[in-house]
Amino acid sequence: MAVSSGTSSILSFSMALTSFAAMQLFKQQLSGSEYMTIVGGLLGSTIFFFVLVGVGNLENSMFGSNFQTKLFPEVLFCLVVAMFASGLVHRVCVTTCFLFSLVALYYINKISLNKHAAPVTATPVKATQGKKKK
Repeated sequence: MAVSSGTSSILSFSMALTSFAAMQLFKQQLSGSEYMTIVGGLLGSTIFFFVLVGVGNLENSMFGSNFQTKLFPEVLFCLVVAMFASGLVHRVCVTTCFLFSLVALYYINKISLNKHAAPVTATPVKATQGKKKK
């Protein structure tokens, strides 16, 4: 069931806050081993995803449905927020959060292009005849 952009924005920000709270709650466990720091970066990239969706939906509800989220400042702001949240857990979480967030951003962009991009139609090119050989 689809919800409006305003409601989706509130839900996304609350999920980002929940992910941040979970990271802070399990801070000792996430910084305890090498593999758990990677999990901490993965949780940080979920914060990036939820904040990005929240910002995009907030802009849609405020500025209209034709407004697009751009790389600067929206995406970079969301990336900095997620990396800061990951940095509160462990410094390796910042690096893995950055990498996981770039992968997530690639797939978000790919899905967005499939859904919202105008279809490209091929127009036939008329072949011109050059000089004829004798």
